[in-house]
Amino acid sequence: MTASRRMVRSAAVGLLPVWAFLRLDLRCRWRSLAVLSLLVALSCGVVMAATAGARRGGSAVDRLRDSNLAATVLVAPRTPGFDWDRVRRLPGVEAAGTMLLTVDFHLNIEGVGTLDGEDYWYPVGDAELTRTVERAVVLAGRLADPTQVGEAMVTESFAERHHVGVGDTVTARLFTPGETDAFLSGNVLHAASGPRQPLRIVGVVRSPAMNNFTHHSVIMTTVAFTDAYRANLLGASGHRVDFAAVRLTHGEAGLRDFQRRLAQLTGQDDIQFQNLVEEARDAKGITGFERNALLMFALTALVASAVVLGQAAARYVTAAAAQLRVLLALGMTRGQATAAAAGGPALAATVGAVVASAAAVAASGAFPIGTAADYEPAPGRHADLAVLAGTAVMAVALVTAAAALGAWSAFVRKRVAAAPPRSMVVDAAYRLGLPVPVLIGAQFALEPGRGRAAAPVRSALIGAVLGVLGVLAALTFHTGVADAAGNPQRFGHTYQIEGWIGFNGADFAPTRQVLDAFTADPDVVAVNDTRVGVATVSGLPVHVFTHQPAVAGRPLPTVTLSGRMPVAPDEIALAPQTVRETGAKVGDTLTFAGTARAPMRLTGVALVPEGGVSYAKGAWTTGDGYRALFPGGSFTYHQIHASLRSGANAKVVSQRISTVLGGQNAAKFGPAGLPREAQQLRNVRGLPLALGVFLALLAVATTGHTLTAAVRRRRHEVAVLRALGLTRRQSRLVPLAQAITLTLTGLLFGVPLGLALGWTMWRAVASSIPVLYVRPVAQLALALVVPATLLIGSLLAALPARRAARISVGEALRAE
Repeated sequence: MTASRRMVRSAAVGLLPVWAFLRLDLRCRWRSLAVLSLLVALSCGVVMAATAGARRGGSAVDRLRDSNLAATVLVAPRTPGFDWDRVRRLPGVEAAGTMLLTVDFHLNIEGVGTLDGEDYWYPVGDAELTRTVERAVVLAGRLADPTQVGEAMVTESFAERHHVGVGDTVTARLFTPGETDAFLSGNVLHAASGPRQPLRIVGVVRSPAMNNFTHHSVIMTTVAFTDAYRANLLGASGHRVDFAAVRLTHGEAGLRDFQRRLAQLTGQDDIQFQNLVEEARDAKGITGFERNALLMFALTALVASAVVLGQAAARYVTAAAAQLRVLLALGMTRGQATAAAAGGPALAATVGAVVASAAAVAASGAFPIGTAADYEPAPGRHADLAVLAGTAVMAVALVTAAAALGAWSAFVRKRVAAAPPRSMVVDAAYRLGLPVPVLIGAQFALEPGRGRAAAPVRSALIGAVLGVLGVLAALTFHTGVADAAGNPQRFGHTYQIEGWIGFNGADFAPTRQVLDAFTADPDVVAVNDTRVGVATVSGLPVHVFTHQPAVAGRPLPTVTLSGRMPVAPDEIALAPQTVRETGAKVGDTLTFAGTARAPMRLTGVALVPEGGVSYAKGAWTTGDGYRALFPGGSFTYHQIHASLRSGANAKVVSQRISTVLGGQNAAKFGPAGLPREAQQLRNVRGLPLALGVFLALLAVATTGHTLTAAVRRRRHEVAVLRALGLTRRQSRLVPLAQAITLTLTGLLFGVPLGLALGWTMWRAVASSIPVLYVRPVAQLALALVVPATLLIGSLLAALPARRAARISVGEALRAE
């Protein structure tokens, strides 16, 4: 026999005691292993799904652009008759597809619900678009045939809004050429009276261009449709203005060279360019926020799961160690005993990891979330093998290591006959003369016991505290997120109507007339005459806003994070990101340079309107302070911001003021939009709630497992007490008292720590967004946490209580 075969045979012989004990252990304690397996499945499934969803969402924008030959830039000339074939021949141009700018972006469609400003129509100008550039990703059906007049494609949003899909037919009603010419001459169009063209929807598609430069609800017709109805679309005069989606060979790096060559080719310097790569970066910023939120969710779930699984494995091997000590005395080695003790948990963890992988794949259809879901090129189920395998290996290794270390520690630790430490709480309960079941239940919860009846009570207590702490912290954090997501004032949006009066130094509406119309409206509380100019400080451009009320004593409310708003001409307040970029502190004097230079003392940190770059970048100053920086009153933007009384409808007020001003007034105003950051929070506000539910499930499973194990481990003690006179009814009350002791301990420490942790986490997130921090209070959670926790603990004690009452005194004592 060769040496290698002898080694294999020797190893097999050495494993025989391990296999023998494992078979016996599985037969006797399969319920505990099943609970451990379910804990692993729940924990790993959540971590796998969240991590895979985060990876998928973070890459959605790039994957969509890569899969559909995304354009680099949108080119929009202002003159008709543009020769796009010459553009396609320019060096560095890989492809260009055109789309018509017709009399209106909104197509009159019969057969669907009322179309509104959320719906857009794309009349394709040539066969290149959707084929060689911006080739839409097909979610259902196929791409429209460019030679077919009656085929169309829609986005998923259009299909959902109007309840149509592949195979459905809608009817387009076009304007007559005369109606189109009348519109181009400045007349208002109402109902279309031109030809009717049935359109069969052949595909539901997705494209980054549709997401970037219009709303998502889009219907797209073919180039054959455009050719057939060119006069209806462009008018009898043939007026034609179109734009093109252009893909450059070198991407964004070739954009400047392309703009220079196009200017030389056309001799036009008024061509507008929309950098689609830059807009994709903005979209990636939003999806990146969602990815990070999911990763934080997964990390929190991973840490909580590691603690719970480690405790569960430790509890399991504590019971096995008492039995294996007998086998150690009969000749089993310490290594064999450790392997035997860890074998069951390792097997349970493996089964749980497999179940978790299947569950994560099944749940992957719900990911990615938020904005990333609009960009995902392949929605549906997806298996991220790296995440599944990595998480499964980690879970099995963690449980196996915790079990092995617990067993090894139990075997090397010297057994002492001294009585285990007494709990001061149990002693106090004894002195108070509380009923026997209460004393025994408290003892089971707080004292570990000795010998074969020893139980890891410390881990159970820690689990109860962590359960309450985690759930309350998650719900408190969720309250902060939900409050900010639904309250624009947290982002400095103290105004409900915003508008434009002028641009680049020229007003296109009579300012006084507009301000008077606002101040006279009964629903308007305050109006700010906001001029915006760009000044520099420390080499950085800063949008400076005037805090200038239209009526003295009725200033527009502002959100100040620290310090105060300026009140003197030489004072200024900076937005938080500008403060970070300049390194300034409240009280510092900074020199700003507009059309004139002026020293300004920083009085506070405040959020600004979004008329500049971001509500977190810019500065507030008084009207006199603005004129010190811009003596001629020049401005980049001239805006108006109006705050309404509580309950007023911004859309109704806007329409009423428009009626007062009359149709000839060129001021543009309407309800203020939400900042992008508010939408980001709305996209992820369900995650803290989901985390709270997950932590609650972990806490329930852990507590239930602890109570069940306690009855099984201490059945001899219960039997002795029964022999001494403890009734069956009193036996039932022991697990209930143990459960109440555990839950009260969890509440005592978990509630204050959970509140503090939730407040700390929300303050950190609010500071990083940034958003006004308001201490969140989860009132419903606080009101229910005590009764709900006690009720759940009582329900979990029901099954152990039943088993405690059924313990056979004779059999339990004979077994000892």
